[in-house]
Amino acid sequence: MKVFLHYQDNDNSDVHKTLKITLPKSWKAGPTSKLLGQFVESYNASALGSDNPLDVAQMHLETKQELMEGSHELVALASDAVTIETVPDRSDVYIAHGPSRTLEEIESERKAAADAEKKRRAESVACVNFGCKNRFPPDGPFPDCRHHRSPPVFHETAKFWSCCPDKKAYDWDDFQAIPGCVTSTCTNKKDDGDQKQFLGGCDLREKAAGPELKSIDDFNKSEAAGGSDAAPVLDRLRGVLMEMGVEAELFDQVVDKMKEETAGGMDDPSLDEVATELGTKLRCVQGHSIEQLRIK
Repeated sequence: MKVFLHYQDNDNSDVHKTLKITLPKSWKAGPTSKLLGQFVESYNASALGSDNPLDVAQMHLETKQELMEGSHELVALASDAVTIETVPDRSDVYIAHGPSRTLEEIESERKAAADAEKKRRAESVACVNFGCKNRFPPDGPFPDCRHHRSPPVFHETAKFWSCCPDKKAYDWDDFQAIPGCVTSTCTNKKDDGDQKQFLGGCDLREKAAGPELKSIDDFNKSEAAGGSDAAPVLDRLRGVLMEMGVEAELFDQVVDKMKEETAGGMDDPSLDEVATELGTKLRCVQGHSIEQLRIK
């Protein structure tokens, strides 16, 4: 097992050093502090050590932790961590200034940070604007906010904001990094409680399909009612004539007669046939209405 130890934690590149070490078998199961001690001993024994001596008690080891898109961050290694469990073969290990910490100390710090974050979240509220990650006291002050206008879309492996469809991501961190398209002030109150918080494939297909297609009967009724979803014109006319004193039975007799005379029946007439027949029969209904009113 080989590792590459690098000392680069100094603005003066002349005192930087890289050391390649083949680890003895006994070192693999030992603590990482042996790697640090070996490097500091070698460094101080060289000419570099005379100009820039290192104190092993004030140094620690770090390794790279890969992040998204090839980026990385350096993570400190515990001095009592097992080498073979924390340092991969042929990996790069960096010597940095600052005292080493044990596994217990690192865990204690992690827990303290988690408790502090939990307390911060309990004492704050999240902005409800799409894509905003700000948190703030319930009563303010309210920070400036850069967010998205519309909810996110999660379709198959793609993730994007419905207001910015040209910016797609396939990784959650990349999706979270897409900048907002509008600016305002953070708020914890939703304006529209009925608005969906996210969209999916069904929403995309519904949007692409356009308005819902109507059946022939629904279309004919809508057209007869003036293009709305109101009651068909004959139903409305029947009610109006009844208010004028025309008997409902008389109206129904005229309409039934019109159904019989219309080619194909009124269940499935063409629009031209309906228009012609309706105009003729309504004049007949008008005459009957006038006669009925005269009798009264």
